[in-house]
Amino acid sequence: MRLILKTLFVLSLSILLSTQPANASRETDSYDGNIYFLYGANGSLVPAKSTLKESQEKQRTSVIVYYLDDSATSKAFAPSVSALQLLWGSQIDLIPVATDELQNHPTDSTKDPSYYWHGKIPQTVIINGGGKVVFDQDGQVPLEIINEAISKATGFDKPSFSVSIKSFNEYNSEPLKQSRNKE
Repeated sequence: MRLILKTLFVLSLSILLSTQPANASRETDSYDGNIYFLYGANGSLVPAKSTLKESQEKQRTSVIVYYLDDSATSKAFAPSVSALQLLWGSQIDLIPVATDELQNHPTDSTKDPSYYWHGKIPQTVIINGGGKVVFDQDGQVPLEIINEAISKATGFDKPSFSVSIKSFNEYNSEPLKQSRNKE
């Protein structure tokens, strides 16, 4: 019995010592997990609450954000996507779409997210309630530009508050509401 316990102890110790620590990094193209949870302080974004098809059938404004969990540029854009949810809430359908599932999936259906994807990430597409694309841009798009497009697509005024992105360590950021000064 003692030999078995000693063998199990040595085996357990070897396994523990041979494992590598987990390191997440916003600057690398490594897979760290759900980027909205890790870097955007909002794991509720994925999976999206509605699909593009549902959004278009209800004639709601859709904001599609194409991303990859293992992309440094997508990681950097994650706090901005979280900020969009904070700013617009239930006035839009925010639909983050991982592009892994879109690879080699051409379609002619305007109700399928792969129809709008250009093959770059991040990409933001805004479709109004009538199904017309009012905004389509790749890269790190400033929130103010996206807000203008959402306002145009929905017909609603921009929110009466602004959002700042607060980074509180090298991994995590959080969008924070700030009231706008009325002059």
